[in-house]
Formats: sequence, structure tokens, C-alpha cells
Amino acid sequence: MTYKQIMNLQSIKQRFGIIGNSEGLERALSTAVRVAPTDLTVLIQGASGVGKEVFSKIIHNLSPRKHEKFIAINCGAIPEGTINSELFGHEKGAFTGAATERKGYFESYDKGTIFLDEIGEMPLETQAYLLRILESGEFIRVGSSKTLRTDVRVLAATNVNLEERIRSGRFREDLYYRLNTVPIRVPALKERREDIYLLFRKFSSDFSEKYRSTPVRLDDRARLVIENYDWPGNIRELKNVVEQLSVLTEEKEISAEYLVDFMPHLLKRNLPALRTGSPSNGDFSEREILYKILFEMRKEVGDLKKLVVELVKSNNLLMPDVPSGIPSYPTVFQNENQPSKERNLEDYFIGQQETIPADNNGLIRPVIVGSNQEGSLYDNMEVVEETLSLAANEKELIKKALKKHKGRRKDAASELEISERTLYRKIKEYDL
Repeated sequence: MTYKQIMNLQSIKQRFGIIGNSEGLERALSTAVRVAPTDLTVLIQGASGVGKEVFSKIIHNLSPRKHEKFIAINCGAIPEGTINSELFGHEKGAFTGAATERKGYFESYDKGTIFLDEIGEMPLETQAYLLRILESGEFIRVGSSKTLRTDVRVLAATNVNLEERIRSGRFREDLYYRLNTVPIRVPALKERREDIYLLFRKFSSDFSEKYRSTPVRLDDRARLVIENYDWPGNIRELKNVVEQLSVLTEEKEISAEYLVDFMPHLLKRNLPALRTGSPSNGDFSEREILYKILFEMRKEVGDLKKLVVELVKSNNLLMPDVPSGIPSYPTVFQNENQPSKERNLEDYFIGQQETIPADNNGLIRPVIVGSNQEGSLYDNMEVVEETLSLAANEKELIKKALKKHKGRRKDAASELEISERTLYRKIKEYDL
């Protein structure tokens, strides 16, 4: 991106009140700016609360239609029985209650822009009407046989997976590809964590002016709490949290303990709750790599447990008894003829009929795998201590990802669930 393009994006952010510098946000904004001067249909995708309507207004206000009318319509908020009338109009007497003829939005906003929010909730019958407008600009009022024409630009948005709706028969495939001429994906707040604190400060300043109070501030640990929360409601949820803090708290310097006590749900996440020290730009991505390593290690430990159990079953091996409350390992049992607190090992493996040998006293002795005793079936084993260095494991994981994708950094970064910029920095850091 050139210096001129960067300055252009900054001016657009200031004009439309967009806060953030994340890579995903700037990519979506850049796409919106490029497509605005055209008449192409745009499908804006993103979770609820990410600001999809703001992008529709940016496209309209930067387009040649900026002096014409703009309307945002929530397709999920209009009843199925009246949505055709709302969008395309109706003739007098077309249905009960139609006392006069009525122009629909596509007729009233001719030459302008219509933003169809929650397009995935539109009924199938209405989808057929919309497809005809997108292809030819023609439509028919409800209760009429006269074909009318309109020249509107259609922008659509959804927070659901339209491809899944196509597979379930709830959305037309031809309409999907007609709407998806230019897709714009607005990232969720959890995908742009570097912007969370900037948004918090902006909302805090706005509410301090609105309520004529001192802006609330966060200490370093409280900042980590909000940055590590997943924000399922996205920007809308964050704005509500800041407003609650601005109105309901007497403290204006918010600590992590106070914040968690005031809003316990902020700790509902898979990441550690708190840590000390100042955050840096790559911290979250590095933590993601660490957790990926730990999850893979846990899977390997589980596989190792299964292997040990299979060895015990197939070789009639015995393992020492373990304290109660640890059900993950088979228990050493006594011979069935010896009345005691212990049972035969075959009871542990349901369906196994092997007879387990006992000593002269009727007790089963554990077999030590890997001992060098005479008659042992196993050779000595060398115990290699696994390194627990985060850097070493991180480096190894990156090497595996690069090897798997044959050096393609973009694919490797996607596999590691980090940004390509962070991966490039790690490659230079580890001299890969």
C-alpha cells in the first residue's frame, strides 16, 4: 500500500468515525473504497455488531450516487407476508388492508442505494423478485401485471454462512453468486485485538462528554482483560460495557480486580485471565502458537496412554496399583483365588480371558518394562528429556508448517492461525 493510499484510508477513517489499524480492517476498508465508484453489487459479511452498515454508508457516500437517497432495510425485521409489498409496492386491493396503491423501496429510491441487511433471512419467494431486479432492473408490484423498472445499487450484508443456507435449501444459489460480485469481510473484534483498547478510549471519551463526567481509564492488567475477552457482541458489546462503566462506577481508574468483580463474564475465555507487564504487538499471536503447541502435546500424551494400555493388554504386562481417584491407568490386581482388596487384571479389560500368572503366595508381581534383569523381554531404554523451551517448540512448529506448505508463508500463517506479518517476523528471528 502506497503512502497516498494510507493517507486516503486515514482520512476516510476520520470522516466516518472508524477506529483501528488492524490488517483485516484496513483490507476491508480498502476494498470498499475501490468498489465505491462502480455500480457493482457488494456482499458485506461479518458477525453481528462489527459495523457492516458503516461500510455500506462508506460505499454510498464515495459513489456517484452520493447525492441520491440511501436506505438500510433489515430483511429479518419485516414479516414474511409484507416484505414483498415493502420492497416492491402493491396495487389497491391487492390484499386485505391495501386501501391505496403504494410504492415500494425499489421504486421510491430509484437512482439511489438500497442496503439489505440480514439478507440471509429473506424469504425464498422474495429472493426470486430480487434476483430479477439485479439481472434486469425489472420488478412487478404485488397485485399488478405491469412491469416497472428501477435503477438502484444493491448492497447486502449477512452474519450467517450463506453457503450453508444454500445447502439446506433456504437461500438461492444463483442469487448468492449475483450478490457476491465483490465480497467484503469485516473482521470480528477478537480478530483485531490491537484495536480494542483504542475503541475503549474513544467510547470512554464520547460518554464522558455525553454525561459530563471524567473518562474512565484502565490500568495495564485491566487492559489485558478486555483485550483477551472474545467479545461475541463485537463493537456493540464493547460500547455497552464502556457506557456501563462510565455511568455506574465511581472509580475512574479501573483495575483488573475491579473490572472482573463488576463484570465477571469478561473472564469467560480460553486464554489466561491476567499477566503482568506491558503488552507488545506480537504477544497475542505468540500466545496462540504456545497454546497450539500445548494442545498438540496433550494429544500426544493421550495417544501415549492408549499405546501403554495396548501394550499391557497384548503382552500380559502388569502395572503397579495407583491411588483411587486416578482412573486413567489400569490397576494391578491379585489372583482371583486370593481373597483380597485386589481383583484380576482381566476384569479391567472387558472380554479378555487371559490367565495372569501369580507367584507362590498368589500375588501378581509387576513387570518392569525396560529392566535389564535376566529373562527380560525388553532392552534397556534411553530416556530423552523433552525440551520445554517455548522458543524451541515455537521454532519447530513454524518449521513444520513451512515444510508442510512447501515454503508458502501465507498458507503456513493460516495453519498456525497467526498473521503473515507475524510469521515473517518469526522467520527472521529464528533465521529459518
